[in-house]
Amino acid sequence: MRKYEVMYIQRSDVEEEKRKANADRFNAIITDRGGEIVKVNEMGKRRLAYEINDNRDGYYTLTNFQANSEAVSELERIMKISDEVIRYLIIREDD
Repeated sequence: MRKYEVMYIQRSDVEEEKRKANADRFNAIITDRGGEIVKVNEMGKRRLAYEINDNRDGYYTLTNFQANSEAVSELERIMKISDEVIRYLIIREDD
């Protein structure tokens, strides 16, 4: 398993319950495929550098995890089709 880091921004108008449910769903995708969540850092609501789809603010979350490529591919697929996620970036950490 390799180490990864994902930063995603959810729309600021999403209520807290839904935001936490999304975070749990993303974490479950990783753990259900044999991965391990190392650290979750909810950075909170912040102003975006530029407007994205009429959104000026977003709720930032940074997650460090270990997983195989199948889990990363599925996580990316789900984030891509999620209406609440404005932007995401998954990077592989150096060993």
